[in-house]
Amino acid sequence: MPLLVNGARVDLARPTGDMIRAHPHLEEKAKLLRSQPAQIVEPKGLLYVQQREFAVTTPKDGSVSILGSDDATTCHIVVLRHTGSGATCLTHCDGSDTEAEVSLIMSSVKAFSNSTGCGRLEVHLVGGFNDDRQLSQKLTNQLLRAFDLQPEDVHLVTFCVTELNDREEQDIHFPVIYGIAVNVKTAEIFPATFPVKGPDEDLRSAHILTGAPLTNIYDAKTEQLRIGPYFWGPFPHVDFWLEQDDAQILQNLSTSPLAEPPHFVSHIRSTLTFLKEHPFPSQSLFPDRKPRIYKKNEEGLWEQVCSDKI
Repeated sequence: MPLLVNGARVDLARPTGDMIRAHPHLEEKAKLLRSQPAQIVEPKGLLYVQQREFAVTTPKDGSVSILGSDDATTCHIVVLRHTGSGATCLTHCDGSDTEAEVSLIMSSVKAFSNSTGCGRLEVHLVGGFNDDRQLSQKLTNQLLRAFDLQPEDVHLVTFCVTELNDREEQDIHFPVIYGIAVNVKTAEIFPATFPVKGPDEDLRSAHILTGAPLTNIYDAKTEQLRIGPYFWGPFPHVDFWLEQDDAQILQNLSTSPLAEPPHFVSHIRSTLTFLKEHPFPSQSLFPDRKPRIYKKNEEGLWEQVCSDKI
């Protein structure tokens, strides 16, 4: 069944600008979302999702109440929610394999919603801007097409992407919103930043930089964050990249060098250093081929637990 707005099928043969004009409430909602200042989300009760990761949970979760992600420039953050079960998935898409990724998150939400008689699937898309290479527009189109191909009806509720998430400063374009969070208990979605992006931030970033597919990082039934096991070989030319100045890293390792947040280069350097220190994670990080498992402690923070005790 198709992708719907207000019960009507989205006409994907027409430019997205036509869709926005046909459904002015989408533009109004995007405007309202853009006008909100980004909230600082502290680690308590938070599950932070990196690029090419996804997590799904329900309002019954006793550990996680907020799903969030940020640092999206040309990337889009997708929230898919079933209104009956409250099952909520958040993912950070970069266009690597959009159709397969949408099928994956659809399956993950439906797995928690099959026994729910009522409710509908709603999708919220946030991110991107009017970048020079039109990567954002391409990803917007890919996501709309992928949701339209799903066997179930999917209702587009929030559309704050590309031209609706763009601001211009001295002829340079930037995203207005770089990150969002969703409260899985209340379904509220809001602009957000995250001082803590862990656990295992460098390990997870290394997994992305080595070409990982979209990965589910959370088991809502056991309320465990599961990282890995991940495997890669020595990163090509890692010493060369670590020797480059900030401008070279920004220019060559970003899809949108002028619009990146200020910590982009330090984050990439940290990830490259991690890859240099762990050329064979099967030996240094996952010798037993088991994931690194975390649970929330009494303070609401992630704490690693021994896999033998699970």
